[in-house]
Amino acid sequence: MAEMTSRRIDRPWGYFETLDVGHRFQVKRISVNPGARLSLQKHKHRSEHWVVVHGTAIVQRGEERMIVRENESVYIPIGTEHRLENPGKLPLQLIEVQSGPYLGEDDIVRAADSYGRA
Repeated sequence: MAEMTSRRIDRPWGYFETLDVGHRFQVKRISVNPGARLSLQKHKHRSEHWVVVHGTAIVQRGEERMIVRENESVYIPIGTEHRLENPGKLPLQLIEVQSGPYLGEDDIVRAADSYGRA
């Protein structure tokens, strides 16, 4: 089992906290600031399942764009480009379950980023 070293990690769009780590899975709480969005990205080694627990999300998954509301979820398969946005006036909170053989933050392949990250 991987060792958790830091719980909260700040990002330009908000923050995430690692809640649990196990063999081939990781659970995070993600908070997205009002009007912010994550990079358009994909992962080579993990899938993600997002459950919105507060607020409303706009999710891009491949060519699809959808609204995901509180108590709804969306699945992001390995290798699928995706983006998460908060169109609301309050922070968007969701639980992310990552699953796969490698779950490091360096498994992010960005296609577009509002904050100039590669």
